[in-house]
Amino acid sequence: MKPATMLTHEMVYAALEDVHDPEIPVLSIVDMGIVTDVTISDSRVAVTITPTFVGCPALDAIRTAIAHRLSALSIANVEVIVDYATPWSSNRLSERGRQALAEIGFAPPPRFEGEFEPDILLNAQCPYCGSSHTVLRSPFGPALCRAIYYCNDCHQAFEQFKAIG
Repeated sequence: MKPATMLTHEMVYAALEDVHDPEIPVLSIVDMGIVTDVTISDSRVAVTITPTFVGCPALDAIRTAIAHRLSALSIANVEVIVDYATPWSSNRLSERGRQALAEIGFAPPPRFEGEFEPDILLNAQCPYCGSSHTVLRSPFGPALCRAIYYCNDCHQAFEQFKAIG
């Protein structure tokens, strides 16, 4: 095992790019924006994550995957801290993450300025044809972080990763 001080933040973040969301595997936890801090000390590496939803069922799998991936760097002591006090925002999704969502047929959530307004959930851009002539069919998708929409132009149903402030 190597001392944690031999690692850099860049090395840890590069390793965390290999940890993917179990519900949407094209997204790394870095692209999702749930990694909020990495602390490297003499004896350990601590990774702080903020879940997209407090009751996220993938949270334990993500914690385990982080610890497993960082142990491959020969880190003796890995701590994964879940921060429930800092709310996650869909604005934290990286551009690469937004593109990955669109490529698999998800509408990425729109970015917003200031306070989150629930009206932002009413329309989504269709990932298949690009139309904004869409309608929210259900705010409840197969996971808490997803909603179901329908495109009135190409007649496709699609999911959107919810915009959350």
